[in-house]
Amino acid sequence: MTPLSHIRNFSIVAHIDHGKSTLADRLIQMTDTVAERDMKDQLLDSMDIERERGITIKANTVRIDYTADDGQQYVLNLIDTPGHVDFSYEVSRSMRAVEGSLLVVDSTQGVEAQTLANVYQAIDADHELIPVLNKIDLPASDLDRVAEQIEEVIGIDASGAIPVSAKTGQGIRETLQAIVDHLPAPTGERDAPLKAMLVDSKYDPYLGVVVLVRIMDGVMKKGDKIRMMQTGATYGVDRIGVFRPAMTVVDELGPGEIGFITASIKQVRDTRVGDTITHEKKQCETPLPGFKPSIPVVFCGLFPVDSSEFESLRDAIEKLALNDASFSYEMENSAALGFGFRCGFLGLLHLEVIRDRIEREYDIELITTAPSVVYHVYMKDGTMEELHNPADMPDLTLVDHVEEPRIKATILVPDEFLGDVLKLCQDRRGIQQELTYAGSRAMVVYDLPLNEVVFDFYDRLKSVTKGYASFDYEIIGYRADNLVKMQLLVNDEPVDALSMMVHRDRAEMRGRAMCEKLKGLIPRHMFKIPIQAAIGGKVIARETLSAMRKDVTAKCYGGDASRKKKLLEKQKAGKKKMRQFGKVDIPQEAFISALKMDE
Repeated sequence: MTPLSHIRNFSIVAHIDHGKSTLADRLIQMTDTVAERDMKDQLLDSMDIERERGITIKANTVRIDYTADDGQQYVLNLIDTPGHVDFSYEVSRSMRAVEGSLLVVDSTQGVEAQTLANVYQAIDADHELIPVLNKIDLPASDLDRVAEQIEEVIGIDASGAIPVSAKTGQGIRETLQAIVDHLPAPTGERDAPLKAMLVDSKYDPYLGVVVLVRIMDGVMKKGDKIRMMQTGATYGVDRIGVFRPAMTVVDELGPGEIGFITASIKQVRDTRVGDTITHEKKQCETPLPGFKPSIPVVFCGLFPVDSSEFESLRDAIEKLALNDASFSYEMENSAALGFGFRCGFLGLLHLEVIRDRIEREYDIELITTAPSVVYHVYMKDGTMEELHNPADMPDLTLVDHVEEPRIKATILVPDEFLGDVLKLCQDRRGIQQELTYAGSRAMVVYDLPLNEVVFDFYDRLKSVTKGYASFDYEIIGYRADNLVKMQLLVNDEPVDALSMMVHRDRAEMRGRAMCEKLKGLIPRHMFKIPIQAAIGGKVIARETLSAMRKDVTAKCYGGDASRKKKLLEKQKAGKKKMRQFGKVDIPQEAFISALKMDE
């Protein structure tokens, strides 16, 4: 049993690619937590897709034993968190389970937007922060400038910042000692009733649901009857243990410790993140404050290319939802695409990750419809409906007004690209809130509509700034605007997958661009195909895809001209009939390319 004063719980926070996972590797290696032969890069990133994209998606935890300079033994519980904005809910929950953070800043790049966002989350959770300047082995590293930037932009003292190279292992020993010296020990009473926080849960095919817990007060042992205070469900604890990254069974978890339990729980849905776990008989009086549930902000339809794979897709989506409580889905069907699912995600990266996992792990080819956000549609009779799919927009005569979600976006960008960034935000109907400088970099804060951002804003931002801008956002609420539903008609048939909500002032431009794009993407048929963009009953843009022509007069050698004329008339009549009944095949690539709007 470790005394409370010898436990330290901490997380690592940083912008994407500033070296969090590599630093975690070195801390694990330096303390011999994992045998040298089992060591590999990004040890805590267990999913293939994490290793392939080089990003952390799930927060992972590990328990490290460390002998301090004074010979005392300490237990360090480390949680490695994601850096990407789509997974910030993972960061916020991990923060509540620990008392301090290592703030990792790349000493070649300095403070980025995500660094700021994650630091504010750490400060909200009352964390002690230890600044760590990483990548000092690179020639471009500039410690003084970055330390000054941390003080200017974030406002914390960086005079004691630890210079580290997570790649070579330089400065790791000093980091471990600083964790022991500067971070507070957890508090808690061993004799009080059990109070534990449910930090995370994942599904294991052999053990059922594995629940990550942080004990606040009391002790949890194998065989205890526990109760979830939010759901009221009771379970018996089967096994109890800690991650050294591999699961290691222990006899009990006491106050201040982080570990896992399994208790024959069937579904991840039954374990609400932030819930308080207590003993069934001797309950604690007040539950922990918990977290706001994560709210999906981007919705899109997932349909199998081959409609016979619908059941396999349902199976795949149910399995993924077991492990990812922030991913929501419901069935839908579309005239053009058949049966599929309308799914909710935390952002575009989350959408891509789920889509890649379905295609790779379950081998199902998917069609993804245009991502859209949730609109609030206020009717004339005073009721409000949530609109997830633009194709379901009610009749305009019954609608009073439509509100869309707005975000507060923080963009950090080098001075020379500032003009391009301001123009991009203006084009996306943004309202500038503030503009400040930190050294040679500008920090711009904009109020932007979320539906202009979910699609390709991030790609455009990276391309106009040559990759030097960093971007972070939070949702601030809903506001009414002049929004209309635009439909695309191909051969007079509406295409569900391409309907979208647009601002009325920009509908014509957007409609024209979509029609031109589709004209280049749909293969020619034996008949003429009109491609139209319409709002309500009014067509606002049109392109015509000309027909392919077969030479029906090839077999006429000479003879009367009326022979040729007769054959051409016959062909014309056939084409007219074909146009009435002909089915237009729109290839899968056309959907995806048409939706990428490069103005």
